[in-house]
Amino acid sequence: MFLSVFDMFKIGVGPSSSHTIGPMVAAARFLDHLRAQPFQVAGVRASLHGSLAFTGVGHATDRAVILGLAGFRADDYDAERAESELQRIKNEKTVSPDGLGRLQFDPKDHLVFDYGPALPGHANGLILRGTDAQGDIITEVTYYSIGGGFVLTEAELAAGKDQDTGHPVPFPFKSADEMISMAASSGKTIAEMKKANELSRMPGADLEKGLARIWDVMNACIERGLTNEGILPGGLKVRRRAKGIYDALLAERGMNLTAPHTINDYMSTYAMAVNEENAAGGQVVTAPTNGAAGVIPATIRYWLDHVPGASASRVPEFLLTAAAIGGLIKFNASISGAECGCQAEVGSASAMAAAGLAAVLGGTPEQIENAAEIALEHHLGMTCDPVKGLVQVPCIERNGLGAIKAVSAASLAMRGDGQHLVSLDVAIETMRQTGVDMSEKYKETALGGLAVNVPNC
Repeated sequence: MFLSVFDMFKIGVGPSSSHTIGPMVAAARFLDHLRAQPFQVAGVRASLHGSLAFTGVGHATDRAVILGLAGFRADDYDAERAESELQRIKNEKTVSPDGLGRLQFDPKDHLVFDYGPALPGHANGLILRGTDAQGDIITEVTYYSIGGGFVLTEAELAAGKDQDTGHPVPFPFKSADEMISMAASSGKTIAEMKKANELSRMPGADLEKGLARIWDVMNACIERGLTNEGILPGGLKVRRRAKGIYDALLAERGMNLTAPHTINDYMSTYAMAVNEENAAGGQVVTAPTNGAAGVIPATIRYWLDHVPGASASRVPEFLLTAAAIGGLIKFNASISGAECGCQAEVGSASAMAAAGLAAVLGGTPEQIENAAEIALEHHLGMTCDPVKGLVQVPCIERNGLGAIKAVSAASLAMRGDGQHLVSLDVAIETMRQTGVDMSEKYKETALGGLAVNVPNC
């Protein structure tokens, strides 16, 4: 089993990897589908289903689909140009993607939120259609946004194309037990095995450059979040808090009466800074999702800024280790809140962050696996219940607590020898089963929990 570190960490835009980035990716794929057809289409249509319909407006799914059909991509998103194009599309009722000419598309009539039953393949489904000059459908493709910006067509999902089909890698572990066993037999760390797998698919220079880029974008997102103020969009009138808290923390530095637990405020503030940026539609790194994008950057920043001996040169080791754990979770369970609740998003991110931190603290493969298990175990059952469908409440604070749990889990694991009762594999399978049993109203539909008990207007 192989998922690249760049599959787990994608550069994109907020507020949601599955509801914003995924639909934009699907739209781009549909444009390629249209370009490959022997006939000319005159218009495009879209319908959103399941969680994409119920929380689509709050997650900017409609904007993502419109911009995707206009040829925009998440990895090189230009916010100013996007706003201008959205206004033009609204006025002229057309999109003009490269190579396809001007296509009829009126967002008000041709983008449908279908609140009926979800499509059979996944909770996040959308159907994109091409029409002729009379408006009759001449081609359509069903896409599923399966979490973390991963997108599959209906045919690919049925065929199991979400699994790796490339050439064999040196360390093809599909479970944590296999990972530990391969580490023991090879004498390599988890990061070294993950790096070897990556190098079997790409040049070393590309890997090094890509990892540096991932951390640069993560850290830049923290810095923007610690600087920006104001009210987040969406109607909840949630006030950005990261800057104010951080400024207060800096003012308190050196005071003899500062409580030891203040370090938790630093961790939370780093994470909140990222997720406030995400909620505002800024550039973030899916880690492994946008809704959980703050946990890993916050944990790395905590380590670099507050742990003696930390060095930025080891951030790639952190990211490679975290990606190895994230790959196991995605392969054996899910990283999608619409599929398994927030245990699959913040829980997975916390497990990945705990593993990465344990690695750079010098942990053995057994201690790293233990750290990931502790973090994931103590997120089991966590629901995804965003108020008004926005990635704001409880998502922003939840990332802060996910980072705190990650650091605590790594610390506990480092105090032990790696031997423990509940394995990471068991925790992952339990998370999967819990997601299957969880009521749909607690899986990113905004139909239960805080979403219905907090006034959202």
